[in-house]
Amino acid sequence: MKIRIGVGAGATTSTPDTLAELVAGLDQLNFDSLWVSEVLTGPVLDPVVSLAWAAARSPRLKLGTTMLLPGRHVLRLAKQLASLDVLCQGRLLVTLVPGLTYAPERDAIGVEPKQRGAFIDEALPLLRRLWAGETVTHEGATGRFRDVKLSPRPIQQPLEVWLGGMVPAALERCGRLSDGWLPSLCTPEEAAAGRAVIEDAATRAGRSISTEHFGVSIGYATAPIDPATARVMAARRPRSVELTPVGLPALRKLIESYLAVGFSKFVVRPIVAPASWRAELEALSGAVGDLQT
Repeated sequence: MKIRIGVGAGATTSTPDTLAELVAGLDQLNFDSLWVSEVLTGPVLDPVVSLAWAAARSPRLKLGTTMLLPGRHVLRLAKQLASLDVLCQGRLLVTLVPGLTYAPERDAIGVEPKQRGAFIDEALPLLRRLWAGETVTHEGATGRFRDVKLSPRPIQQPLEVWLGGMVPAALERCGRLSDGWLPSLCTPEEAAAGRAVIEDAATRAGRSISTEHFGVSIGYATAPIDPATARVMAARRPRSVELTPVGLPALRKLIESYLAVGFSKFVVRPIVAPASWRAELEALSGAVGDLQT
């Protein structure tokens, strides 16, 4: 089992100097990947733009995104991600997400939360067909186009797509459609139970997901979470405070607990912007870097 650890920029990196410091540190300290999440109404960079910029700075680092799928025109998204994979020479990692459900992000996405699952069901098979070089005609919620053959195609064939989510419908969809699973805010026991549901759904769909394609996104704190931050976290996502490890020894212990139940890919992200990314990454490397194989 190959253990890989990437680092998520979160809402902490929105200037060229800060992103450059993060990319350089990840590269020099041999982390696996940089991850940029998409939050339309948050103080974060657009993932396609920032990862293209990062690709030009590092020829080694893998480039990951947890990117919104609902609300997008599927052909435009296929073109964007294929172009990015070409520019980074096949280093792109894609996890597509339904998006957050609290205001103002909920409304900005443009698709009601209850309709987002159906949007993903329609869009993901179309993305695969376009990336495979098929000539595609489609009319639906995800776009309207006729006799389109995408070019350029992704370097990676296939360009894999992971999904997240913990609710039963998301787990079933992951088994039916995805190449991997990257949940967050779950215990190792919950993750193991979710994986069993996914693998059962995949079997029923006549497919399988690699045992190497199960990971977790982990937000962590280096110091006790202050009450104001805790209130915001709890209001947006219940259980977020209790499931956030505090201190790097606690983060390592949690990763080891996930390893024990068969998860091997991790995206770790500080919930508070570090004063220095270099110092943060050196501390992270010392705490968990040796886990990578």
